[in-house]
Amino acid sequence: MGQADGFLKYDRELPGARDPKERINDSNEIYTSFPEEKTKAQAARCMDCGVPFCHNGCPLGNLIPDFNDAVYEGEWERAAQILYSTNNFPEFTGRICPAPCEASCVLSINKPAVAIEHIEKAIAEKSFELDLVKPQPPKHRTGKRVAVVGSGPAGLAAAAQLNQAGHEVHVYEKDDKAGGLLRYGIPDFKLEKWTIDRRLAILEAEGIHFHLGVEIGKDFSLKKLHRKYDSVLLTIGSSKPRVLDIPGNHLKGIHFAMDYLTQHNRRVAGQSIDAAQELVAGDKHVLVVGGGDTGSDCVGTANRQFAKSISQLQYRNMPSDMRLPDNPWPEWPMTYTSSSSHEEGCERSWGWLTKEFIGDENGFVKGLKVVELAWKNTREYVEKPESEKVLPCDLALIAIGYERPMHDAFLASFEFDTDARGNFKLQDWQTSLPGIFAAGDAYRGQSLVVWAISDGREAARAIDVHLMGKSDLPSKQLSRVMLES
Repeated sequence: MGQADGFLKYDRELPGARDPKERINDSNEIYTSFPEEKTKAQAARCMDCGVPFCHNGCPLGNLIPDFNDAVYEGEWERAAQILYSTNNFPEFTGRICPAPCEASCVLSINKPAVAIEHIEKAIAEKSFELDLVKPQPPKHRTGKRVAVVGSGPAGLAAAAQLNQAGHEVHVYEKDDKAGGLLRYGIPDFKLEKWTIDRRLAILEAEGIHFHLGVEIGKDFSLKKLHRKYDSVLLTIGSSKPRVLDIPGNHLKGIHFAMDYLTQHNRRVAGQSIDAAQELVAGDKHVLVVGGGDTGSDCVGTANRQFAKSISQLQYRNMPSDMRLPDNPWPEWPMTYTSSSSHEEGCERSWGWLTKEFIGDENGFVKGLKVVELAWKNTREYVEKPESEKVLPCDLALIAIGYERPMHDAFLASFEFDTDARGNFKLQDWQTSLPGIFAAGDAYRGQSLVVWAISDGREAARAIDVHLMGKSDLPSKQLSRVMLES
C-alpha cells in the first residue's frame, strides 16, 4: 500500500495532454511531463484494501500494491525490481494498456481508481533514467535452440524469458523491423517507436538473434524450422481481418483498418510508400466502421492526415456513463469512454447497421447506406422504419476485428488441431504437434498487448520444462512467492 490516508488526501491526477489542435500536426506522443512528486502522491492513493483485486485484474499478475508502496517511498530501484519480476516490457504496457487492473482496483468502487498505468510507465522510464535496465546475458547456456516465429509482444516476451533460461533463441519476423503489432499496428502518437528500438537493443545485447524479412511458410518452411530447432514457438498473432459482408464491399476506397495503420506507421518512420498503393485520408469523408481501439487509432490517424470529416459507426447502443446492475465491480466496466483520438475530432454514431456501400461510375466508394437500430435486448434488434440514409464516404476503414491467425501455410505442412474460430488448440501451450508451441493471439484470438506478454512468459516456461524437465522461470502463480522469498 501507499500512504495510509492517501486515498482520502489525494485525487486521481494524470499527465496532461497537448492541445488537440497542436498535436494533430505531428505523430509524437500526446502527453506532457509529470512531476515526480505528483507520481508519488498518486502511488500514495493505493490503500490497504486487504484483498488486492488488481492482482487478478492484471493478466500479468503484477504486484501492484508492492510497487506502489516503493514509488510512494521514493525507492525506484525496489519498484523496478518488483515490476520487472512480472512484466518484461512495462514501457509498452504503461503507454498502451487499457488497464484492466484499474477497473478492478478496490478504490474504484466509489472513487476514481489508483493511476496504476501511469505509475507503471513512470517506473519503467525511471529505470532507464537511473541506468537500472542493462543487458543481462545468461551466465550459462543449455545447448538447446528455440525458434520464435513472430516478434510482437508475445514473441519478444517469450524470447526474453527463454534466453534468460540459457537457451539459444532465434526470432523470425516477416517484416523489415521487429515489433509486430507494437511497431506497425499501434500509431506513434500512442507508442513512439524509439521505445521498441531501445528494448530490442537490450535483447540483442543479451544474445537473442533476430532474422528480419523472413516469412516462415514462404521463405523458410515450418518443417525445416522444426527440424533445425529443439522447439518452435508460434506467436503470429490473429491477423486475418473480418470482412464486412455487405453489397459494394469490393469498391475502391474500402480498406481494412490495419492496412491503413501499417502504411501510416511506415510513412512516419520515413519509409517509402508505393504511390499506387497509398492510403491517405486528406480532404476525404472518412467512415470508420467499428468501435474498438483499432477504430479509434484510425480516427487519430485520419485527424493527422487532415480528413474533411471523420465518422465512427457502431451498431450497439451508446453505453451508459455509469455501471449498470448487470455489470458490477470488479468486472470490466461496459461504460461510455472516449479516447484522445475522439477528442481531436470525430462524429460518433451509435446504433447503426451498415447495409450497402454505394459507388460512383468509376468504381470508387462515395457513400454508405445505414439504418438505425432499436435494440430489444443485448442480442436482438429491429430496424427502425424510415431511418435509412446514405452517409458520404470517400474512404471506408473496416475495424470490426479479426477472424484467426494467418496460418494457412502452416496447416498445409502439418495437421494442427484448431478450435472453432481457427486458433491453435493447445495443451500446456503445446500444439497438437510435439515440440511446436503457440502463444498470444494465435491461440487466444485478438486480445490485449498485456495478455500477449503474459502468454509469452507462460509459454516460455512450458518450453523450458519441455526441454529441460523443469524450469526456474517465474509464472504468475509463483511470482508472489518468489518476491517474498
